[in-house]
Amino acid sequence: MKQKDIFIAFFRAGMLGYGGGLSAIPLMHREVVTIYKWMDDEEFSDILALANTLPGPINTKLSGYIGWRLSGFKGLLCAIAATVLPTVVLMILLLTVLNAYKDKPWVQGMSKGVIPIAGVMIGVLAWDFIKKSKQSMGWLATIVIAGISLIVMQFFGIHPALMIIALVAAALLSKEEKDEQVRGK
Repeated sequence: MKQKDIFIAFFRAGMLGYGGGLSAIPLMHREVVTIYKWMDDEEFSDILALANTLPGPINTKLSGYIGWRLSGFKGLLCAIAATVLPTVVLMILLLTVLNAYKDKPWVQGMSKGVIPIAGVMIGVLAWDFIKKSKQSMGWLATIVIAGISLIVMQFFGIHPALMIIALVAAALLSKEEKDEQVRGK
């Protein structure tokens, strides 16, 4: 594993992920799963779920863990540096320019145009995860779990991390019950 490849992959995701951490996740997915094939979709979704439960920016958590997994401590540092560097440079440059021209219509239009693009990118990633869930659990279980999760998070204000913890606990209990049934037979 070359550090250069790790740096390029996460630098591209960081550079093109305009709009925050969520908009960079599909770009990271593309680099890690599609282009470099360092892991498959299931591994990436597991890492993403775990990273969402921890505090802090999602990009640095994902890139740090993936870099660590690929190349140890050097990979961790390289991936985090590649993720953070574009953000710092672009933040300084763009905010300086945007602040100087904030009253111009083209700046206001650009700011408004980014929101739907980021939404589409997140939607595409979500749809990919739904398709993967369908393959492993079937449509009925996928729809039921997604629906219950949406209702619990939106209407009851439960944090997504708590939902993930509850689903992981349920999966572990289910596996334990199946193991006991196998041992009992």
